[in-house]
Amino acid sequence: MFCLRMRGGLKPALLLLACLTMRAADPAIHWLAGAVEVINVAAGESGVSPAEALVVFAEQEHATMVPPIAGTTRRSGDRLRFEPRFPFTPGVAYRAEFRPAGRPVVVARFRVPVDNAPPSTVVREIYPTARELPENHLKFYVHFSAPMSRGGAYQHLRLQAAGGEPVELPFLELDEELWDPSMTRLTLLIDPGRIKRGVKPLEDIGPVFELGKTYTLTVDAGCRDASDRPLAAEYRRTFRVTAADRSPPDPSNWKVTPPRAGTCEPLVVDFDKPMDHALALRLIRVRGESGNVAGEANLTDAERRWTFVPQHAWPSGAHAVVVATTIEDLAGNNIGKTFDVDLFEGVQRRIATPSVSVAFTVE
Repeated sequence: MFCLRMRGGLKPALLLLACLTMRAADPAIHWLAGAVEVINVAAGESGVSPAEALVVFAEQEHATMVPPIAGTTRRSGDRLRFEPRFPFTPGVAYRAEFRPAGRPVVVARFRVPVDNAPPSTVVREIYPTARELPENHLKFYVHFSAPMSRGGAYQHLRLQAAGGEPVELPFLELDEELWDPSMTRLTLLIDPGRIKRGVKPLEDIGPVFELGKTYTLTVDAGCRDASDRPLAAEYRRTFRVTAADRSPPDPSNWKVTPPRAGTCEPLVVDFDKPMDHALALRLIRVRGESGNVAGEANLTDAERRWTFVPQHAWPSGAHAVVVATTIEDLAGNNIGKTFDVDLFEGVQRRIATPSVSVAFTVE
């Protein structure tokens, strides 16, 4: 306690403000956008570990006991911050508990408000964009215009033949849906058991796609975005099935059109068949005499053309297009090895190097 003496004496109000017992503020829980934070956490009172000191539950009816929701807890100064692995769900009630060592548990509750704005999220594109796909086509990429919610995606997907009959269980439905970190791209894998020759699902059920038939993949509007709103509209991709592709990609068959030195013209690579959209953008790079060339890649012409625009003008001299051997075509074949391998053939990868190069000269 301390007192501050003023000329003319101490008035009662000033005495009340000036004579204080100094103590730390109590811990308090705050709900933030997408996170929970505890402030005023004193040293040594955050429990055994941050993850044990701050736990968050989704409230259940009838007081049903459930484990804490998954997430990451970090300490910074006198604060603990919890970030859930998946976004908090609008309309759901949550309870946070801070369990300091030797002090009472601090509890706070909140409910994420429901966003009543009209739906605005749409499917921007489904890759591949080609209108003809091989009978052993492996995967689709569904791109959304905004982050989506995790869980329940498969129930909003339909694959139908031209007559409207549904295809039975076409996708490999994983508990952990294959979303990218931004939650705007969903990867759909065709069940490999209905592609690989010599395995039981293919023999018992048959292939997902049949040569010569036309199919439509539909993402219905019930698919929910991160704000738990439906899509603004359903999206359809229609395509025709051609013969199975069991030939590994061969970059030596690609056509490379070099740019002119001193310009930022694009380097153009024309594939001999469509390539996997995501992998072609990630696994092809350009190398110059002084190392990798920085720039931006793009795919056009139904994933048959790869273009690369450099950050700086091209210098003259030797260059190379460097391709990782794990790149895939639409059937999942990669360099030196096919995906659709007959189990009785025992085919092994013929190329052991991690990448192959296609040389070109900038003049």
